Amino acid sequence: MSKLYFRYGAMNSGKSTHLMQVAHNYEERGMNVLIIKPATDKKGGNKLVSRLGVERKVDLLIGNQDNIYEKIVTWIDKNKIIHCILVDEVQFLKTYQIDQLFQVAVLNDIPVICYGLRSDFQMNGFEGSARLLLIAHSIEEMKTICKCGKKAILNGRKINGKFVFEGEQIAIDNIDNVEYESLCGNCYYKYKYLNMKK
Repeated sequence: MSKLYFRYGAMNSGKSTHLMQVAHNYEERGMNVLIIKPATDKKGGNKLVSRLGVERKVDLLIGNQDNIYEKIVTWIDKNKIIHCILVDEVQFLKTYQIDQLFQVAVLNDIPVICYGLRSDFQMNGFEGSARLLLIAHSIEEMKTICKCGKKAILNGRKINGKFVFEGEQIAIDNIDNVEYESLCGNCYYKYKYLNMKK
């Protein structure tokens, strides 16, 4: 039986880059991968975009109402055997879509490796990530550092260069006039308290 994997990390921990490296490793060995991302992630359109400047076309863009299991089975019927499914920005998927990815791994015996954030800029969980933390066979943290040098575990949102702690859960960097910075817990609270004093 194949497994459902969740590889999470704060912003700038190299998730998309790692996904593309895994895809390359499979393909270098003559194996086929299927790359999926939620349509919610508007950055790059139908491409994965790494902060290192590497890009790759996505095979399936998934909307909020889409049945991922059916889309994958249809893809395999029309195209070719898939040896691994890679999902970027998985936090934007719905709970039932995560369950469908689990179903693909278990019933279709295809490994599914998901990459995404665990929590948002307010330290709240994303729907897709919360479900993965409950049912993924394997959970792995991808590490990065805060600018102070400590391990970053949180995501700070900036608008016009200033940290903000209110707003909609989803705002895409370089699209919705926001940017993100990975932060350790100490720096997160430092910026939050400074923000509250203004």
